[in-house]
Amino acid sequence: MIRERGILSLSALAGASTARVLNLHHIGSENAHNPQHWEKPLFVCPAINNAFLFKHGLKADEKYLFISSRAVVTKLVIPFDRNDLLVGGQAIFVDQRGYDKTLRAAGNYSSEMLERDSYILQLLNAIPSFDPFLLRDRLLNDKIAVSQSYFAISQGDQDRMHSFVSAELARIVSHTSGNDVGSPHHRLVSAMLASEVGDTLEPLRAILGLAGNDFRDGIFGWRGFLYYKWSMDNFWPDVMPVLREIHEIQPQESQTPDQQFFLTRVRKTIIASVRDAGNEVNKALLLYNNVFGELVNNQSAKHFRDFLLSTPLMFLELGEQLGAISHIVSFWRHRFPKDSKCVVDAAELVAILQDFTTGFSEKMQPRSEVIKRPIVIDGIRA
Repeated sequence: MIRERGILSLSALAGASTARVLNLHHIGSENAHNPQHWEKPLFVCPAINNAFLFKHGLKADEKYLFISSRAVVTKLVIPFDRNDLLVGGQAIFVDQRGYDKTLRAAGNYSSEMLERDSYILQLLNAIPSFDPFLLRDRLLNDKIAVSQSYFAISQGDQDRMHSFVSAELARIVSHTSGNDVGSPHHRLVSAMLASEVGDTLEPLRAILGLAGNDFRDGIFGWRGFLYYKWSMDNFWPDVMPVLREIHEIQPQESQTPDQQFFLTRVRKTIIASVRDAGNEVNKALLLYNNVFGELVNNQSAKHFRDFLLSTPLMFLELGEQLGAISHIVSFWRHRFPKDSKCVVDAAELVAILQDFTTGFSEKMQPRSEVIKRPIVIDGIRA
């Protein structure tokens, strides 16, 4: 990893978790004296369970590491020294060439432990971001019990999210059920929020005409869209203030001509990328609202069923776009708290803004690279 400064340094991420960064190192430090955290770990290998996971926009010179083409991958970075993040770490891309062998060596695994942790990594690789609700839902849906300490969700956010989802889902059954606690309506909503696809959801299965994996995947995608709707309401008000600060912030120290050129260009790139991604997210959510409204108002399931069957690809794209925007807002507020003075030097600002572009498609990424290239670790650029 790049040392000492910048978003690409592990030390810069010491206390940050975002939609694109799952910071197990920080979670472990915060729960050092929490017995449940260690009794129900996310990964059984201690080195992996104290690592960093990134949703990483694959660069052109990294594509040779994969057999098939892809735009976003999951990168695991294992610190060399948990007490000194400045020394960097070993980077492994999930599903890279020689992945199983590399992971086994990095974690010093037995076969049983490797199979379990590799399965978890594949699950995390399949979701578009590390949003805590999506992360928890994916694990519970596969009946994997881990400590709640891995999901940085405040009780207030949980209550607001559940209230939002309950109100949305209640629309589909309110015409046919009562409102008492023991009614089919309330049991159905509770079953949806429980993150398991069980017999209680049979009424939805019958309404939608889906079965097997189609129904299971459709329900997961449905929950995802509900979470995305809630997320937009929750963090979108902070987007414009953060973009305004990104546009206006100036480094304290003098800038090189290359840095000055890059910063001028990348600010425009980030603002345009957030605008375009926000428009795409709103289009997808509008489509969801329309087909769900048809299901509720006209008792017609065809379009909503077709929507759920097309959800996997749309779900990934939407998650990547929302994750990129959410990452910008949450990391910026982590580094520059609201109402504080934005103090930063040119090199760190370049690194932060360059990182922000990687959450969007390659055509949006700046070509200029004015920060030092990372060192190569075990043949893999970290």
